[in-house]
Amino acid sequence: MAIISSITNFLNDIIWGPWFIWSFLVVGLYFSIRTKFLQVRLIKPMVRLLLRMEKSDKGISSFQALCTALAGRIGTGNIAGVATAIFYGGPGALFWMWMSAFLGASTAFMESALAQLYKIELDGQYRGGPAYFIFYGLKVPWYAMFFSLSTLVACGLFLPGVQANSIAGAFENAWGISPWITGGIVAVVLGLIIFGGIKRIASAAEMIVPFMSIIYILMALIVIILKIGELPRVIGLVFSSAFGANAMFGGLLGIAVSWGVKRGIYSNEAGQGSQPHAAGAAEVSHPAKQGLVQAFSVYIDTLFVCTATGFMILMTGAFNTIGVYGAGGSIKGAEGATFIYEGLPELAQSGTIGPQFTQAGVSALFPSFGASFVAVCLALFAFTTIMSYYYQAESNFAYIFREKQSTTRKMVTLILRLCMVIVVFLCSSIEAPQAWDLGDVGVGLMAWLNVIALLTPTMQKRGLTLLKDYEKKAKEGKDPIFDPAEYPDWDNLDIWKTIHAEYKVKYNQ
Repeated sequence: MAIISSITNFLNDIIWGPWFIWSFLVVGLYFSIRTKFLQVRLIKPMVRLLLRMEKSDKGISSFQALCTALAGRIGTGNIAGVATAIFYGGPGALFWMWMSAFLGASTAFMESALAQLYKIELDGQYRGGPAYFIFYGLKVPWYAMFFSLSTLVACGLFLPGVQANSIAGAFENAWGISPWITGGIVAVVLGLIIFGGIKRIASAAEMIVPFMSIIYILMALIVIILKIGELPRVIGLVFSSAFGANAMFGGLLGIAVSWGVKRGIYSNEAGQGSQPHAAGAAEVSHPAKQGLVQAFSVYIDTLFVCTATGFMILMTGAFNTIGVYGAGGSIKGAEGATFIYEGLPELAQSGTIGPQFTQAGVSALFPSFGASFVAVCLALFAFTTIMSYYYQAESNFAYIFREKQSTTRKMVTLILRLCMVIVVFLCSSIEAPQAWDLGDVGVGLMAWLNVIALLTPTMQKRGLTLLKDYEKKAKEGKDPIFDPAEYPDWDNLDIWKTIHAEYKVKYNQ
C-alpha cells in the first residue's frame, strides 16, 4: 500500500494541479457563455423534461436516466467529500463547490447531448458515452479506446473503493460493525442488482434515489430550522472564507478554490465523462432533451444535497480545518466567534476526513440516532453510486467488444460483474485516505480525456447546434424531434432515422 500511495500521490499532483482546477472553471464558464447560460434560461424545460417517463425495450426513460445519473452523482462525495473539502479548504470551499456546479451544468449538457447523438443499439439496448461520440463523431479510434480503458480502470477498480470504504466507515462509527461484514453485505446486494443489467439498475435507482435525497434534505432543513440563529453567520463565513476576507481562513483562499472545485467535480461529475453513459441509454426524441435533464441533475447534486451536508456541519460547529483548529476541539473564529462540538472534541484534532463530521453534526441535535441516520443515508448514496459505476464500466466493455459476437460480450460482462463484486468487498477495509487518492486519479484522468474531446471544434459545433435545433423547434410550438436529414454532413446517425420516424408518428407531426 505504501508503493500504491506514492504512485497515486505522484499522479494526483500532476492530474489535479492548480492549472487543472482553474481550467475546469474556465471550461464551464466558456460553455456557459456559448450556450447563453442555458442553466438559467432553460430551467423550466429542464424540470418538465426530467419527469418524462417515455421508455422502450431499447432505452430507459428520461427520469430513469436522471436517477441512474444521480445515483453516480450523489454518493459519498456529498457527505464525506464535503467534510473533506471543509477540512482542507475551510468553509469557503462550499462556495466553490457551488460555482463548479453552476458553471459545470453547461458542460454536463454538452457531454450528455453528444452521448445521445452518437448512441448505438447493441444487444437490444442503447449504449452511449464519451468513447462512442469520440469514435463516431470525432473519428479518433485510439483516443476513444484510451478513454474506454481509463474508464474501466476508474469505474471498475478505483472509484468503487471510495464508496464501499465510506459505507464501512460510517457503519463502524455508528454501530461498531466490522468493515469486512459490511463489505460482504454490500457486495452481495450489489451482485443481485447488477446481474440484472441496466433495466434492473435503472429500476433500483428510480426507487432509491428520490427517496434518499428527499429524506436527507428534509433532515438538513430540520437542522437549519433548529439552528436558524446561526444561519446568517454561517452564510457570511462561507462567502468571506471563499474570497479570503475572513481573518481565520484568509490564508486558505487558493486551497479553498482547489478543494471546492475538486470535491465539486468529484460529487457532481460535470465534465468528468461518467454520466453521459446513463444519458446515452435514455429514450428521447431529441438529444438536447437528455442534455438539459443531466444539466439539472448537477444542481440537484451540489446545490441541494452538498449544501445540505455543508450547512449541517457548519451550523452545528461539527467541523475543523487543518492548521486552524484549536485545543479542546474548538474552532477559533474571527471576532470572538468559536465553533465547537463539545461531545466529540477529539474529532476536531484527529485529522479525520470521512463522514464522521456529518454524523457528529446531526448527532449534536439528535444524539440518539444522528450517527445512524447519516450512516444509512451514506450507505444508500454510496451504494447507488457503485451501481452507476458498474454501468459505466459495462458500457465501455460493450464499446470495446462492440464488433464481437453477442456471446463474447455476455461472457466478458459476466467477468466484469464478478470483479466488481470482489473489488467492493476488498476495498471496504482499506484506509480512507488511500481510497480517496485512488478515486481522485480515476476522476481526474476521465475528466481530462473527456473535456479535451468536448473542446474540439467538431464536438463544440455539434453540441451547440443540438441546443439551437431544440430551441428553434420548441419555439414553433412543437415537441422537438431530431431529424438527422437536416444535417447530411453528420455521419453515423442511422439510429436517429428510425427514432425520428417513430416519434413523428407518436407526436402526430
